[in-house]
Amino acid sequence: MAMDDRQQILRIEALCKELYESTDSSQRNQAQEALVAIANSDDCLTKCQYLLENSTIIESHLLYAHCRRSDDATSILVPSADVINVDIILFFNPAAKTNIDQYYYYPSLILWISPSWQDCALSILIIIISPYAQMFASQSLIKLVSRTTSSLPVDHRLEMRNYLLNYLATRLKLTNFVVQALMKLLARVTKYSWFEMQKEQYIFQTIVNDVMNKFLQGNSIDTCVIGIQILTNLTIEMNQVSDPSRSFAKQRKVAASFRDSVLLDMFNIACSFLKQLTKKSIDQNNQPQITLVSSLLQLTVQVLSFDFIGSCVDEVFDDVSTVQIPTSWRQAFLDGSLLDLFFNLYGVLTSSLTALALSCLVHLASVRRSLFTNNERPIFLNALIQGIKSVLEKPQYLSDPNCYHEFCRLLARLKSNYQLGELVKADNYSLVIDLIAKFTTTSLQEVWQCAPNSVHYLLGLWQRLVASLPYVKSSSPHHLNDYCPQVTKAYITSRLESVQLVIRDGLEDPMEDYRVLEQQLEQLSTIARCDYEQTCSLVMSLFDQAASSYQECLQQQSQRGDGNFLAYEGQLAWLVYIIGSVVAGRTLFYIAEESDVLDGELICRVLQLMKLLEERNPQALSEKLDLALLSFFEQFRKIYIGDQMQKTAKVYSCIGERLGLNDESMVLSIFINKISVRKIVKLESIQFVLKNHTDQHFPFLGIQPNITFKGMRHRTLFYTAIGRFLMVDLGEDTESFVQFLLPLTLKFEQFKNQIASTSVNEEQVKRTIIGLCRDLRGLAAAFVNRSIYMMLFDWLAIELWYHDPNLTTPVLKLMTEIVQNRSQRLQFEISSPNGVLLFREVSKMICTYGIAICFSMLKAALSGNYVNFGIFRLYGDDAFDNALGMFLRMLLSIPSQDLLDYPKLGKAYYSLIEALAQDHASYINNLEPNVLLIILSTLSQGFVALDVNICTFCCTALDYLLANLFKEISKAKKSNSTTQEQSSLLRVLEHKSDVLQQILDTVLNIVMFEDCKNQWTMSRPLLGLILLNEKYFSELTANIISSQHVSKQEKMSSCFSSLMDGVEFSLFTKNRERFAQNLSGFRQGVRTLLGASISLQADTSSANMMTS
Repeated sequence: MAMDDRQQILRIEALCKELYESTDSSQRNQAQEALVAIANSDDCLTKCQYLLENSTIIESHLLYAHCRRSDDATSILVPSADVINVDIILFFNPAAKTNIDQYYYYPSLILWISPSWQDCALSILIIIISPYAQMFASQSLIKLVSRTTSSLPVDHRLEMRNYLLNYLATRLKLTNFVVQALMKLLARVTKYSWFEMQKEQYIFQTIVNDVMNKFLQGNSIDTCVIGIQILTNLTIEMNQVSDPSRSFAKQRKVAASFRDSVLLDMFNIACSFLKQLTKKSIDQNNQPQITLVSSLLQLTVQVLSFDFIGSCVDEVFDDVSTVQIPTSWRQAFLDGSLLDLFFNLYGVLTSSLTALALSCLVHLASVRRSLFTNNERPIFLNALIQGIKSVLEKPQYLSDPNCYHEFCRLLARLKSNYQLGELVKADNYSLVIDLIAKFTTTSLQEVWQCAPNSVHYLLGLWQRLVASLPYVKSSSPHHLNDYCPQVTKAYITSRLESVQLVIRDGLEDPMEDYRVLEQQLEQLSTIARCDYEQTCSLVMSLFDQAASSYQECLQQQSQRGDGNFLAYEGQLAWLVYIIGSVVAGRTLFYIAEESDVLDGELICRVLQLMKLLEERNPQALSEKLDLALLSFFEQFRKIYIGDQMQKTAKVYSCIGERLGLNDESMVLSIFINKISVRKIVKLESIQFVLKNHTDQHFPFLGIQPNITFKGMRHRTLFYTAIGRFLMVDLGEDTESFVQFLLPLTLKFEQFKNQIASTSVNEEQVKRTIIGLCRDLRGLAAAFVNRSIYMMLFDWLAIELWYHDPNLTTPVLKLMTEIVQNRSQRLQFEISSPNGVLLFREVSKMICTYGIAICFSMLKAALSGNYVNFGIFRLYGDDAFDNALGMFLRMLLSIPSQDLLDYPKLGKAYYSLIEALAQDHASYINNLEPNVLLIILSTLSQGFVALDVNICTFCCTALDYLLANLFKEISKAKKSNSTTQEQSSLLRVLEHKSDVLQQILDTVLNIVMFEDCKNQWTMSRPLLGLILLNEKYFSELTANIISSQHVSKQEKMSSCFSSLMDGVEFSLFTKNRERFAQNLSGFRQGVRTLLGASISLQADTSSANMMTS
């Protein structure tokens, strides 16, 4: 190696060491700048190769080691201080001035060398392999390949790939993070060169064969592990198609080619190796073998998580997702030994590997139903159920939280991917459903403390099982009437028992996680309705016991800190939540008078509890009970208050007999008295708060460092509350409003003084801004009255500082609240530019900050009706285009599954898409094809979301898009023009017609077979989907009819005929209303034909919406 090259390597390594190890920030910054310059230099490739090949060479000082001669060897003792991180030691005789004689891999402090060596002074050349330098070289090459693939000749890229394969095959002791970086580099080079050819051959598509030959055939376990990990990293890289610097279409083309050419081979390799390993017992003490099994399972998970059809870019996590295995893979899944392979790994591996094996099974259970024929599907299901049975018979291995979680996901897939009618016909169904019920009750009673997110999947399984009862046509017993009451009892009693544990052991209170609580109560509302009489009997018994004990505490005037008092209070809060939940389940089942009577009994108990609290000790009511009662009010309002519910005599007759409340107006009066603001605002204490909301009286409004950023969030709620109190009697009294805002005005002045000061306390300034933004956001949320809101708007002056999330989040939320045009409160004078100026600020923020909050902000601005967006393009203002462009970039950066996994993000996104489709459909219609496909894919996913609001947003958005598309097609037909320019959306759908067909399948399935709570909204896009896919709809209709029993085919055909009866080829309002009416009758006819006794309440509601 030349001296100059050696010096460069030494310099790079020194910089890497400074960057990763130095405690001096200025030194790290200088090292980073120098390394960035090297990475961007023209000879970066050469320098990186030197680093990987030669690493660091350091000449040590002369070590005069004593050599002790023996008959067969000479030993040299090397001091430990000189051999730290030593990988290779080279020996040579300086007196003879010869070249290096031998290389020795350094196994210990004693080196054995040739007997021919004499006692002498040896100069030792130490080669230190620096992982930091290797990491730098790997990352630099990744950036080089990603940035300038086209500038690297094919020969250079092929040479790099072969070099990396050889490097990884010969350097088995590299640091793990270096190995991962090199594998990522290899995968990136392969991906970006996938279609490169030499001599009419795709030279980079031989990667699997190359790995097989070099790593997996007759090599050591360590070498095999490297080979499997290379394939895993390659799969991950190929599955990522969100690189904004490259065409989405090209990335999908590469991914599709990879899927079709090598992905099945990789799956077979993983399964083949696992089968070989399981033929012999796996030794858990054999670490190399365990590492190999782990790598094989990770490869299997990545293969099954692959985005087979280009609909999403993340692993399958949500219950409604399906693994879209290609048809060409059928044979691999028809073999029953595939499921057995992974089930046999359960209990013989470590907990982490068992969790991976169960994760593989989750994906296998999620394989699309259509992969199998009607005869093949029961065979696969039987094997799956048999495997689940074997796991449930040995539940001790599920003590690990990860294993437990994956198994709960696996159970949830049973009903997500298979119908109850299929499950009851499976072998051992009766035994398995009994084991699942025992597992669920045990989990609810014992595991809820450590795995609340896993319990969600168990409750979801039972919820779906019960919800599908009306559609079961099989005569085989389902046993749900026996087991659902057990599940319900286990959930209720475990929640009540948790109260004592929270008080005694200081555990987290599950009642305080309102999102999880709401989700579980929604699931319980369905489960509890199975054998509702038994459920109500249990709830009433527990409620009476808790209420009686609580009443005794009130009579004895027990202190609130008393353990028994808090326990009874917490139990009552849980029971009030549960009563509200089971009452809300009424909409999901056939409405019977007996159920209404039971509802009345439960409701009476809650109302009696309210009366008891108010009469005995008005100050004793706790926050938990308050929130529980409000939740109950909301559920009661949804079910039993409204024009359609006035004739529900059984509920109100029961309440009238017990409490003298004979109709809904009297019940409403109780609710109103409970939360009446006008009475509260007159209180002296409230008036004091309105006039003295300062840190002097309320310390949490100050900027003390002992108050956390999370704790400062409560300021928003505080100002929302007092803002509503202020609105009650304020009217247009500007003087009183200014007086009310005086404390905030003083804070603004304080902030200005802090900024102007020569010695700025950064932390104090930051906290001042955060506090002001949270305070103002609370007021903006409270002021829905136009006159009061405009007073606030005129008073405000907003500027942004810093890039700290603790600061930017409250600022963004404040801005989101300001642009919300609630109750048309934002109405500017015709000559005022405030609307345009406000949107400009919105555009700047969106182009600078977060995702979900910015989605909400942009949606509010687009739908506020206070900005004429045509002005921006007319005057060359790019604020509008910048905002929409940033929205698209943010969308491309989000895994589509996250839109369903994160509720706030999902609601913000889908509501924004609805606003764009409504008023800016032309913008969406002309987006790039890859972006359009992503948007359509997210809409397809949104239809099956658990949140009804998301589904409604999707219906409305798709309806607007289809309406514009329909107009374009109709216009083209009338003009008979072949030269008319088509929109991007129309061109995409002409080449990808299956996109709308898939959505049509989904919507029709929901209408026919699911509990469709927004049928009228569903009818809007469904008509457009049918008219734009008439041929496919005819085929789909024929398939559905032919799948029915011969005796029902004629009636099913009649239902479909009635669906389109009198419907014309148009989307005019009259035609839409006709179709919506037909759809109501169609749904009723289909569900009657399938044996469903379903409430027609949703249908009645839909009809009312159409006529309103």
